[in-house]
Amino acid sequence: MGVLALRAEQPDLAVEWIARAIRRDPQPRYLSTLGNTLQIQRRFEEALKAFDKAIQLKPDDAKLWSSLGKVLIDLGQVTEALQSFEQALTLDPRNWDAADRSGYLLYQQGRFEEALKQYDLCLELHPNNALALQMRAASLQGLQRFEESLADNLRSHELAPDNIETLNNIGDVLRALGRYEEAMTWFDRAIARRPSFVLALINKGSALVQLRRLDEAIGTLRQVKALDPGNAEADWNLSLLELLIGDFESGWARREARWNSKLCPDVYPKFAEPMWLGVEPVEGRTILVHVDEGLGDTIQFVRYVPMLAERGARVILVVAKALHSLLSKFSGVSECLVVTDKLPPFDMHCPICSLPFAFRTRLDRIPAATPYLPGPTPEQRKAWEDRLGPHDRLRVGLVWSGNPSHANDLNRSIPLQMLSRILDVDASFVSLQKDPRSADKALLERCADLVDLTTHLTDFAETAALVSCLDLVITVDTSVAHLAGALGCPTWILLPYVPDYRWMLDRDDSPWYPTVRLFRQTASREYHSVIELVRNELLALVSSQCLPNSPTIFMRT
Repeated sequence: MGVLALRAEQPDLAVEWIARAIRRDPQPRYLSTLGNTLQIQRRFEEALKAFDKAIQLKPDDAKLWSSLGKVLIDLGQVTEALQSFEQALTLDPRNWDAADRSGYLLYQQGRFEEALKQYDLCLELHPNNALALQMRAASLQGLQRFEESLADNLRSHELAPDNIETLNNIGDVLRALGRYEEAMTWFDRAIARRPSFVLALINKGSALVQLRRLDEAIGTLRQVKALDPGNAEADWNLSLLELLIGDFESGWARREARWNSKLCPDVYPKFAEPMWLGVEPVEGRTILVHVDEGLGDTIQFVRYVPMLAERGARVILVVAKALHSLLSKFSGVSECLVVTDKLPPFDMHCPICSLPFAFRTRLDRIPAATPYLPGPTPEQRKAWEDRLGPHDRLRVGLVWSGNPSHANDLNRSIPLQMLSRILDVDASFVSLQKDPRSADKALLERCADLVDLTTHLTDFAETAALVSCLDLVITVDTSVAHLAGALGCPTWILLPYVPDYRWMLDRDDSPWYPTVRLFRQTASREYHSVIELVRNELLALVSSQCLPNSPTIFMRT
């Protein structure tokens, strides 16, 4: 009777009948039916108790463990849910439901390798399951295995051609592969089927930016805002686009949308104290300036801290451990801590990347004086001079790759093999590259023309000391570019066709760093011609110099 009532969509009546059955004979399957019914009614705590009791009676039933996992998901107890699905798979290694649901939870947690194993099992059991293929593709994309992800997405599309999520996913993987025109086709197909498909519109906007069809990108993102006025991701993308084209007034303000969504940086704590964004007076107040994005961002925007101190604030600076030694003596900082330290009392807080907005920075009002980072101690400098040996040629520091997990790493990083084209220039080349990738590491070990002393680069203070002994740094867009620029060292930065917002468009200098020179990709999107230009400029620089008595002979004028 309980089952019949449930089929008739009368869950209250079903609970009554099933409860009567359990009172007469508490069989596990009766308890399971009760749990399912309570779950339909969203009475999750009671459903949990029903499944717990069923498992006590029949602990070797994989289906019961899987059902328990589903209720735990409803209750937001993800860790416990994963444990339940794991137990279900231990009892029944071919339990498709447990594999599918645990795979999704693992994917949501960013545990892509583990998620991939679960979807491998799902597809072993049901090879033509389009949704499992879609999720396997998403896991592969999370692992940056883009070609494999594309293949799975295309197969999923063949099996379920009406699934617009897959159309968008194919476009997204093509975008990650740098195949922007092809990506646009798939985004447009998805949007044609659902004109209000916000995610596809946001992705289309990003592809349009990479194609430098900027007016169309702005129009697409504004279309998202019309459909979903509170969409923070659209605001974020618009802010980066505005900053890229020099609209600082709107860009910095709109960038604050990141605090209202899933975009909120994980490293930034939730504080009870108010956030300071430049409105309230700060004289006599203690302000906590806390890291919220990457190492390069911290180096770029820490320049505002002395300005905050000049207003009468006592500044507590919280940074990543790698930057602590460098910034502990930074001007205007009363106390410098690392992110794991216990925080002292403070009145207000400000994310370090919000400082340009707090100071209402415009393109013509960037505080660009360098150097603004503290220099090395005499002992540090001597140690590096001793390691480098005689300064009888131009000393050039090299960095060729950034963080491999960066969303735009495909466009930012290059292999050492490509950069080695400049090593025949009559100069002393010094590696500043931490954690080289396996192929680069093998080449670096064989490369006699490139000095590698990076084992001594224990933190950014040591890297800064080494940079202070160099005449020029040539780097891709990574944290060392900001470090060298902030130290006032001549720095040549290799940039993709569409760079990060801070480097703007179509200029060979930087308003943030007077000693920086920018070398940009053309529409061909290849670095060979960029490196050839760098090589020619380096040859010209070397030929114009006498043997140096001091590194400053090579400073740009």
